Amino acid sequence: MGKKHSPRFLATVETARGVIAECEAPNLRAMLNDGQPIVVIDVRERHEFQAGHLEGAIHIGKGVLERDIEAHDLADNARIVLYCGGGYRSAIAAQSLQAMGWTNVMSLWGGWRGIQAEGLPLRVPEVP
Repeated sequence: MGKKHSPRFLATVETARGVIAECEAPNLRAMLNDGQPIVVIDVRERHEFQAGHLEGAIHIGKGVLERDIEAHDLADNARIVLYCGGGYRSAIAAQSLQAMGWTNVMSLWGGWRGIQAEGLPLRVPEVP
C-alpha cells in the first residue's frame, strides 16, 4: 500500500497541477531523443537520488531548489523537466520555478516509478 498523504498536501499538489505543464515517461523518452536541449532535475531527497536516478539528471532537492537553481545558469526558456517519486513534489517544485520566471518547466507525472516502468536509462549504485 502506498503512503497516505495529508489532505492539505494533496490540495497543494492539485492546485499546482492546475497551473503547470505535465508530461509522462513516454513523453520524456521522446524529449530525450528529439535532439533539443533538455534539463532533467531530480527533486527527491539526496538518499533517494543516490539509490538510483535517471541517467543525466541533476539533483537539486525540492527543499533547496529555489535557493540553488540559479547556480545552474539556465535560460528563462530552458526546457526543464522535474521529477520526484510519483509527481507530487515535482508539481509543487514546477509551480515554484514558474513563479520565479522559468517559462518552459514541466513536472513528470509518475516520477521515478514511471521512469523505471518506461525502461529509461538509469544510474544505480553498483552492488559490491
